[in-house]
Amino acid sequence: MALRFEILGRFNRARAARLTLPHFVCETPLFMPVGTQGTIKGLTTNQLEDIGCQIILGNTYHLALRPTSELIDELGGLHKFMNWPRALLTDSGGFQMVSLLHLADITEEGVTFQSPVDGKPMLLTPEESIQIQNRIGADIIMALDDVVKTTITGPRIEEAMYRTLRWIDRCIAAHKRPKEQNLFGIVQGGLDPVLRDICVQGLVERNLPGYAIGGLAGGEDKDSFWRVVAQCTASLPESKPRYVMGVGYPLDIVVCSALGADMYDCVYPTRTARFGTALVPEGVLRLKHQSMADDTRPIDSTCECMVCKNYTRAYLHCLVTKDAMGSQLLSYHNLYYMMQLSRNLHSSIIEGTFPKFVCDFLTKMFPEGNVPEWVCNAMEVAGIDISSCCTPLNTKPNIHASSG
Repeated sequence: MALRFEILGRFNRARAARLTLPHFVCETPLFMPVGTQGTIKGLTTNQLEDIGCQIILGNTYHLALRPTSELIDELGGLHKFMNWPRALLTDSGGFQMVSLLHLADITEEGVTFQSPVDGKPMLLTPEESIQIQNRIGADIIMALDDVVKTTITGPRIEEAMYRTLRWIDRCIAAHKRPKEQNLFGIVQGGLDPVLRDICVQGLVERNLPGYAIGGLAGGEDKDSFWRVVAQCTASLPESKPRYVMGVGYPLDIVVCSALGADMYDCVYPTRTARFGTALVPEGVLRLKHQSMADDTRPIDSTCECMVCKNYTRAYLHCLVTKDAMGSQLLSYHNLYYMMQLSRNLHSSIIEGTFPKFVCDFLTKMFPEGNVPEWVCNAMEVAGIDISSCCTPLNTKPNIHASSG
């Protein structure tokens, strides 16, 4: 096992930890930006180091298509290929079962894709997924799982969960670099608590280096979302990292951290930047809006990032969606925001001020006290008293309360 996980502080279910990986010593909770093909669009690896990025996520499916895992291996692995000295995580390619389902055929053997590059069929088996990831060389690699949207119901959910458990054994058997790379299993089971419990138990029996909670952030209602996270974190081992896949909205990360999760990833901060939207403590700031045209303030006066120190909203308004510099600057700011959020979560748990941090966070995002009911319910389970800073409304959550 090429991983050490040391819990440094707790507040009820929330925990702050040190995650030691072959290429970097990380602090959790942490957010991983998504660099699908070995790059975070518009940002250099030096810039990512500057803002405190600890782990970058790469996409096995896309990297296998081009430049190919064989070429990456020949050139010394993805770390060297993309000039990134810190940690890397690669997904299994399984998410493409959902996102590219019209191109995929799922059987017990694996997933057959129609390649978007040349249209030829491409079979991704558990063994091939691990072989590709072994060649890529990430610190954390993910098992191939059978991914089904949480909005689907019926026997398909049970089929996918049991197949995920069968495939984890094939992944373990195929993994040739366990002393250099950490294989994480993925909990599936849709919104069914019984199926989730069976999957958690099955994965824990395999004694893996870490565990992910998969199949969420796919359109399910927020009350179901947090309950699945709470159920899984309560049952997964205390001594192993817990990774909620595909979650990237700040509110979701705060809630999941309160429930005992450690790691997150999402395209949201960089994708929304390319559409001219900045992350701020109040939620989001839409730089395309005409009101920004003569606004001489920074994106966020409390932010210490290079963008907020040097550029006005008016300048960014001129650039967003029109010039590559606009998406680059907003991506930089948004990822800085996410890294600072991670640091604040870690330090507040260590210092015993986590409830105050949560209250301050919610007060800024919901100044009128209209915190969504699902957040209040989750915080009650997490043992975080937020009654002093908000009055919950039984309303549908806004965009800030969505998962990414």
